[in-house]
Amino acid sequence: MKRELNRRNFVRTAAIGTLGLGLASKSEFLFGKAQQSQARLGIIGLDTSHSVAFVKAINAADAKPEFAGFRIVAAYPKGSSDIKSSYDRIPGYIEEVKKFNVEIVDSIEALISKVDYVFLETNDGKLHLEQALPVFKAGKRMFIDKPIAASLEHAIAIFKAADYYKVPVFSASSLRYMPGIKDVAEGKIGKVTGADTFSPCSLEPSHPDLFWYGIHGVEALIAVMGAGCQTVTRVSTKDTDFVAGVWNDGRIGTFRGTRSGQHGYGGTAFGEKGSMSLGTYAGYDPLLIQILEFFKTGVEPVKREETLEIFTFMAAADVSKKKGGIPVEVAKVRAEAEKKAAKIKIA
Repeated sequence: MKRELNRRNFVRTAAIGTLGLGLASKSEFLFGKAQQSQARLGIIGLDTSHSVAFVKAINAADAKPEFAGFRIVAAYPKGSSDIKSSYDRIPGYIEEVKKFNVEIVDSIEALISKVDYVFLETNDGKLHLEQALPVFKAGKRMFIDKPIAASLEHAIAIFKAADYYKVPVFSASSLRYMPGIKDVAEGKIGKVTGADTFSPCSLEPSHPDLFWYGIHGVEALIAVMGAGCQTVTRVSTKDTDFVAGVWNDGRIGTFRGTRSGQHGYGGTAFGEKGSMSLGTYAGYDPLLIQILEFFKTGVEPVKREETLEIFTFMAAADVSKKKGGIPVEVAKVRAEAEKKAAKIKIA
């Protein structure tokens, strides 16, 4: 009889335990996993059209399947305080993102407490290091829109800060994802022997010339040619910039930046098996797909050294202009920037 009672107690206890596990599982689904099924994204800087475009793409009711599992939930609007074309946009962009249920917060710290990952979108690259540091300290993965900084030394310092805090970060122009660049990377023209790229190149006095907008075409050039540029020579007029780089293996890559006429984006890559058009601007979606995959995995889709190559190329082009268009050694420009970056406080 006692043995029978013990058996009944065991069955009853097991049944209650099973029921409890079922309820716990259901509760976890309702209040845990389901709520966390969408990663929370935050934006720093509503002074650029990129911010609004990203919100509309990700938070749209009919968002693409590639954007599933993510939602931009908060934004800290402050961006540039001295670039009129940027700060004039902020009030209107605040109203635009509010339509997509994005909460506006009054500090970067408040933003960080509400999100899992961060878009640093402030149009003014001078602010990026200052704005990135609290995000790094909080351990949040971050995409920094172009330009990653308004100086080569700040770009170097940002990556050093990422290393110091052990936080993945990357930066890229949407032009990196022109369709032809992928084809070239896959070897469709064999080894690249040279390339020419072009993009608009409007100027902003607070930034080195190519950093502000010419970066689009320069990034496409470096994406195709790879690292290893040795010297840079720049010819500059009111309406046009033309920059020629000589790589350490003798290859030549050029960038043309335009400030008059009808603007466009594109280029040509030359290879052992032939030449190929790089195509044209393909919108923000290819870049957004890379950013969201980076947020999920923590794997940086653009090598840091390649990003620094882009900024060293542009900084060397600025030196060449100031010296009347003479060839400038890239390594010397990088070494000087490294010295300055070493003095920048990141901790």
